[in-house]
Amino acid sequence: MNNTNNQNAEKAIGITTTLALIVAGYEVFRSCQNYKPGMNLLDIASFANADLNTYCLILILANIILLPKALLLYKNSGISLKDEIFSKECLVKDIILGVILAGVSSAISLLSLLVAKGRTGLAFSGWGSLTVGEIILMAVSLGVVSGICKEIYFRGFAKIFCGSVFGETMALLLFNVMFGMLDWFNMGHSFLVGLLWIWGYKRSKHLIVPMIAHGGMNLVSVVFYIMTA
Repeated sequence: MNNTNNQNAEKAIGITTTLALIVAGYEVFRSCQNYKPGMNLLDIASFANADLNTYCLILILANIILLPKALLLYKNSGISLKDEIFSKECLVKDIILGVILAGVSSAISLLSLLVAKGRTGLAFSGWGSLTVGEIILMAVSLGVVSGICKEIYFRGFAKIFCGSVFGETMALLLFNVMFGMLDWFNMGHSFLVGLLWIWGYKRSKHLIVPMIAHGGMNLVSVVFYIMTA
């Protein structure tokens, strides 16, 4: 039994690490590609997702390509992913909690405005006005795909497959470090809100809570950018 737990934990870590390396690797590549003498770290990091369309496509493809392996891991372990995501008995309560956490997470996102003040004139100046296609692509990649798939990998995998090996809380924290590393360019914001989503997940015991919180926060960010661009 312990051997099976260890094997499942290794597979979960492998899938999640692969996702983190693909996305973070792209972000680092794009940032370094736009380096200019005189830039500080915040300036360099601002170019991580400057190519919006490619960034969104990378997020979608990386998450979707790894999803079959994730589903197979649940299936072979005899665990119902549907039951892990939601329960009819407490669905309404979980949705409400998810929406509340999405609001709190969005408020925490305002801290990123303080980080932006440390940038110089060499930093990425923003995407400008977005086309309808770009808005849809952002909504799908950030609100739907990231909100659902990343929570399966970074919260679900941690609790279900690595909790028995490292301890539930420790596993969730370790995976949250990887989650923060994947979005390294936001300087710890993902790690911070990830802690909030861990709390919501442990309280409800269902992934729908962090899924709604994660996807909801991202959608609010998209709307905020459209309104302020």
